[in-house]
Amino acid sequence: MIRIQLPAKEVEDLESVLRATTDPKLRTRVQIVLMAHRGRPHGQIACDTATSRSSVQRWLNAYLERGLDALRPRKPGKPHPKLTDDLAPVLRRWVIEGPQSQGLDRANWTHAELAEHLLRTRGIRVGKSAMQAFCRKQEIRPYRPTYRFLRGDPEKQAAAREDLAELKRGPRPARSSS
Repeated sequence: MIRIQLPAKEVEDLESVLRATTDPKLRTRVQIVLMAHRGRPHGQIACDTATSRSSVQRWLNAYLERGLDALRPRKPGKPHPKLTDDLAPVLRRWVIEGPQSQGLDRANWTHAELAEHLLRTRGIRVGKSAMQAFCRKQEIRPYRPTYRFLRGDPEKQAAAREDLAELKRGPRPARSSS
C-alpha cells in the first residue's frame, strides 16, 4: 500500500483543483490522492470512487512520479488520415485508365475494388465507405465509364458497326424446315 504524506501547500492546491474542475475524471483522480493522504485504505478508496484497486495504485504512483499533471486526462490525438490529397491524382489515373491497365480483369472500378487495389499496391488499408467519401470529395466517379471507345481496336469497331447496321435493316426471310 502506498502511503502519501503531502505538504499543506500541495493539499490546498489539490483541494482547489477538486472544487474548480468540471472534468469528472480529474475530480476522481484528485479525490484518490486526497483520500490516500488522509490515510484511507486503498480498498475503501476504490469503493468510494467506483474504481478498482489497481486504478487507485496507478493514480497514486502517477501523482508521486509526475505530480498533478499526471492526473489530468490526456486528449486523444487526431488520427492521421490515410487517404491524403496526394493520392487523388493516382486514383483518378487508375479510374481513367481502367482496371485492365492495372492488371485486373474487371470492366469498371468499384469503391471496394479501389480500396483493395490501394492496399495491394501502396499498403494503405481503407474501407469501402472511406474510399467512397474520398472519391466524392475529389470528384472521382469509379462507376461511370470515363472513356468513349477511344482505346478500342478500329477494325473490331468497324466490324461491330457493320453487324449493327445489318441488324437494323430488318428481319431476314424465314427458312422453311422441309
